[in-house]
Amino acid sequence: MDNNSNLDGQGERPHQPLTSLPDTSDQNAQSSLGDKEGQRIKTERDTVRQARTNAVPNSAASSLPSAQLPHPSSMLSTTESTLLDAGSEDDEPAIAAGFERSTSPASALHRNKGAEYRKVGEEGVCKMHRFSLYETVNWFYLVGGDVTDQKFRILKIDRTADSGDLVIVEDEIVYTRKEMNQLLNAVDDGNKASGGLRLKCTTWGVLGFIRFTGAYYMLVITKRSQVAVIGGHYVYQIDGTELISLTTSSSRSKAERIPEEARFVSTLSNLDLSRSFYFSYTYDITRSLQLNMIRERKAFGQGLLRKSLDYHDGMFVWNQHLLGPAFTALQNTYDWCIPIIHGFVDQTNISIHTRTVSITVIARRSRLFAGARFLKRGANDLGFVANDVETEQIVSEALTTSFHAPGPQLYANPNFTSFVQHRGSIPLHWTQDNSGVSPKPDIELNLVDPFFSAAALHFDNLFERYGAPIYVLNLVKSRERIPRESILLHEYTNAITYLNQSLPEGKKILYKAWDMSRASKSRDQDVIGTLEASAKDIVSRIGFFRNGDNVYWKSSIQNGVARTNCIDCLDRTNAAQFIIGKCALGHQLQALGIIPNETVEFETDVVTVLSHMYHAHGDMIAIQYGGSQLVNTMATYRKINQWSSQSRDMVESFKRYYNNSFLDRQRQEAYNLFLGNYRFAQGQPMLWDLATDYYLHHADPRAWSERRRRNYIKWFDPCNLEERKMPQEVGPKGALAGKRLDFFDEYWLEYYRPTNLSAFPKILSYKVNSMRKYPPPKDAQDGASELNLPHSTKISKHKQQDNDRPETEVSSLLTSSLDNNEKNSLFNEKPPGNALSDWLRQPTQPLQSGPTSTNNLQPLNNAQKSSDKPLKDKSAATQWTLDQFVANSLSPTVIESEADEYLRYINHPSNLPLVVSTEDPPHNSDFLAYIQGNSPDAAAQMLSTEDDIADFEEFVNVVDDPLTVTDADTPKKRYKAYRQWLKGRSLFKQQRADLQ
Repeated sequence: MDNNSNLDGQGERPHQPLTSLPDTSDQNAQSSLGDKEGQRIKTERDTVRQARTNAVPNSAASSLPSAQLPHPSSMLSTTESTLLDAGSEDDEPAIAAGFERSTSPASALHRNKGAEYRKVGEEGVCKMHRFSLYETVNWFYLVGGDVTDQKFRILKIDRTADSGDLVIVEDEIVYTRKEMNQLLNAVDDGNKASGGLRLKCTTWGVLGFIRFTGAYYMLVITKRSQVAVIGGHYVYQIDGTELISLTTSSSRSKAERIPEEARFVSTLSNLDLSRSFYFSYTYDITRSLQLNMIRERKAFGQGLLRKSLDYHDGMFVWNQHLLGPAFTALQNTYDWCIPIIHGFVDQTNISIHTRTVSITVIARRSRLFAGARFLKRGANDLGFVANDVETEQIVSEALTTSFHAPGPQLYANPNFTSFVQHRGSIPLHWTQDNSGVSPKPDIELNLVDPFFSAAALHFDNLFERYGAPIYVLNLVKSRERIPRESILLHEYTNAITYLNQSLPEGKKILYKAWDMSRASKSRDQDVIGTLEASAKDIVSRIGFFRNGDNVYWKSSIQNGVARTNCIDCLDRTNAAQFIIGKCALGHQLQALGIIPNETVEFETDVVTVLSHMYHAHGDMIAIQYGGSQLVNTMATYRKINQWSSQSRDMVESFKRYYNNSFLDRQRQEAYNLFLGNYRFAQGQPMLWDLATDYYLHHADPRAWSERRRRNYIKWFDPCNLEERKMPQEVGPKGALAGKRLDFFDEYWLEYYRPTNLSAFPKILSYKVNSMRKYPPPKDAQDGASELNLPHSTKISKHKQQDNDRPETEVSSLLTSSLDNNEKNSLFNEKPPGNALSDWLRQPTQPLQSGPTSTNNLQPLNNAQKSSDKPLKDKSAATQWTLDQFVANSLSPTVIESEADEYLRYINHPSNLPLVVSTEDPPHNSDFLAYIQGNSPDAAAQMLSTEDDIADFEEFVNVVDDPLTVTDADTPKKRYKAYRQWLKGRSLFKQQRADLQ
């Protein structure tokens, strides 16, 4: 054991690999182990392969789904089953399985010195997906394994380093399972005297390292769940984390006795990392699909690997502060640490004519100037705005899994499209003080800048990220009794006007201001129609992204972005973004060849699914920024919301007010600590002692004199206004030429898991959300739902039932005196069932186009009355419940005579001819009867009398001094209240006025 005597961390790291271990191929498995164990594992491995091949005959295997294949785990020992199918008890378990260790003869270590080892990058990507953390007295050992659980790497972290120092030893050697097992056994043997090697925890990844007042902590992911798959790359949501102190047990006990350290840890725990934080091992979710495809193609054209580029967008990497120490201590930071985003991810599959379309919505919240609602408003002096969220809508067809086209043509799959939107607070210096009790504090414009420097920096950043043009949709209020939002409206309009003076033609900021709140409360304005008109204009101007090779499949690029905002960028903004996303969805489906035109209607399944996704998206963004879900949903602006939604809106309003008043301060402190806005320093005030965090989010005023002042006229970078173009599809060049596909992208191993036995219920693509999760709305009467083609318009349920309604309907619920059979017989209703199952069992309804003619209304059939069975209790028919009352209010009925009268009313004007002469119109008996029915006596009675004329003259004549009340005016009725006031008989009991 001399070669490994320094593995316990007490000596320097050897220049050679940590140990020299044999290969684990089948040919030398027996010779390398040198005992019966090698023969046993080899025999069992052959048994596994034979079982996988012959478990089901070839003829039967093609007809049975994977879920019906016999699992050969009964043929395996416990150890070998774990080796080959680690984690196969569930395709993606929530908690990571630890590295399986077994004892190994020490002689095997010495016999294989000088063996050759693979280094990172020599055989392509070696991305680790699960980790096991071991500890000794002085060191932590982090063992990482790839997705196949066949390649491993190791990392050592010193637990005895000085306070404030992070000492990490990274080994770039890629080990096999047996080699790693023997290496850990050697470390265990070297530390037997101090307790050996112990498993601390198993993790799915490392988020980074953070330090408060003393030693460092390591933040790891303990639980995760799959939420989406993009191009064969899984996207996960964090469900659990753990903060591990990188010190010895004695040092940890001393740190726990420091009150400031304990409070910092408690403050960080106020940030719930188990909600709305997402990551991916092999796909860069910090950038849009368009940027990822362009970057990959440019890298191939230059002969560069992706890892040699700036890999992630730091604006959306929420653990950027935690990655800082890792960049200093590690050579391959992203091999061990995982960037995460904060926002929202959801995915849904829709089947249209046997073609599966996947819709993915990804929201990325910026970490710059991030915070709670009333504590972060407007923009800082660096141009970053509050509630800055980028929303991407990816629509793809699952004909092929990866981003690569057949050939292979790398990153040229034409079945991927995306559309990006942006929301953010108004880029001005303004705040709202919520220290009072008002739910809507006054808006204060803190700084009036004639050059609008903050807005200039913000829009220049948007040009850099998205290109030109920028379409600004401003939805704040324009008319208010007490000016609040309108103050920002005028200032924002002036800012856009000023900035557009310097922009060239065709690149100017497109600005539209519209009071959406006022329009939604008005009966003569169409909110949805106005938003759809704006959405069509937006999509036609900025376009959308579609991948392709520009040879066989034409690609398109999105140039510019739609920036939507209201005062909070929550309720109104989310409704507008949904309408824009709906318009973009039609263009994306048409580009994929799914639908013939670029329009999708509201009453379709695909729009219903999209509305549910955007509703969940808006709720999550509202919780992160405002503390509650959306108050006004899409149903509110479509004016189809039920009465029950009013109580829901009241509850959400109260929750938002409570969180903003009492909890936002704690949440803001957690944000500042986690994002690195506040860093502890000796002699500086503590985080919780700061009166304001203004200087944590703005530039240091002492550096203003040293900073170069921007040009007030040429406030933008001309390079950012250049049109984005898709690079031509070219193969890898230089040293990358001739490499296999798996050298660049391991999507095959990550998505298909060829070394694991699985079943359909365990695969995300089978479990992903679909139309089964979003059934159509239930009918108010029988709870039935209706199924249509995903892109076809639904037929109104109320129109279909116009011919089936009885003359009268009983709209009450019977009391307990009637049993279920009597209720069903009385109302001719079927027993309640599963509405979702009923919806799935119904056949697809044919598409009906064109308006329904009123002449097609047929008389109601009196024979369709529910039942002739008399009621046992007549009073039961008059007992109404709120639900039944609402149902009947939403589905009113009319009798036959009323329907005939309505038809006669709407058809009557069409029978009246146009009068073009003084002659009586022919065949117009109704008109003649009306004229002849007015006798001369009736006309004479319509004349006014002299008293009527006198009263009218008195009313219209105004005296010279109308405000003076004379004695002649006292008897008049209009002065009755004045007379009572003089007598002291008014409501407020005023004293009699002195009229002298």
